[in-house]
Amino acid sequence: MNRTDWISLEKKVTEWIRDAGNKLRRSLSGSLDVHTKSAHNDLVTNMDKEIEQFLVQRIHKYYPGHQIISEEGFGDKPTDTEGILWLVDPIDGTINFVKQKCFFAISIGIYENGKGKAAYIYDVMNDGLFHCISGSGAYLNNKRLSPLKPVKVEDALIDLSSTWIKPNKRIDQDVLTDILLKCSGTRAYGAASIELAYVAAGLINAYFTMRLSPWDYGAGLILIHEVGGQTTRADGQPIDILSKSSILAAAPGLHQDMVRHIRSQVASGKFLREP
Repeated sequence: MNRTDWISLEKKVTEWIRDAGNKLRRSLSGSLDVHTKSAHNDLVTNMDKEIEQFLVQRIHKYYPGHQIISEEGFGDKPTDTEGILWLVDPIDGTINFVKQKCFFAISIGIYENGKGKAAYIYDVMNDGLFHCISGSGAYLNNKRLSPLKPVKVEDALIDLSSTWIKPNKRIDQDVLTDILLKCSGTRAYGAASIELAYVAAGLINAYFTMRLSPWDYGAGLILIHEVGGQTTRADGQPIDILSKSSILAAAPGLHQDMVRHIRSQVASGKFLREP
């Protein structure tokens, strides 16, 4: 696709995502049909499914040759990254949607032959659309985001769940202790797409997790790269956008420092396991 095609796509996606946001806001005034999936805190609602079907139907209608990976299973099952691939999360932060009625997002990341080309993360209740076409700058609504500047650990605000600093099966609970003792503070918001968008916007300086699915991180990685940030697995290795993965996304300098620290901890005998 050429630049004109991407601009045309952005107009369509922006309209779809705002329509979907309106549906979600209206749904909060009624009753939701809520079920659990893999665990008591892994929720799905009727609106997750409705919004995904709404988006997938439009993608298939206007871009029938494109492939889709989506959370609730209404997309496709691609086995490679050839062509154009959409990573779609209809509601990222479903627990927040159900319990808090805020801090949830619609996330769409679009890749061409494995390279990030366009990203859309819509913070529904704040009416904030983080978006970019690769090479043209990243934006929050109409405001262009500034390039990220290098950050030292001591000055950093780091986003991570408490899951990764207490006993768990993916990372030794003490791997990040020294980083957390040095940094300016920690945050956890419960919606990975927004948290990644916050890294791109410079509102937090790093985001760390040991397990995300492609629809969770697909758009956020593109946004962060557009403003000069860096993204890898926790061990510094490249991310496979078809697979569940750990994610370390951070401003320049800080990312390298965190990777070095994690690798040194693993070399000393602490464990780190990919999904």
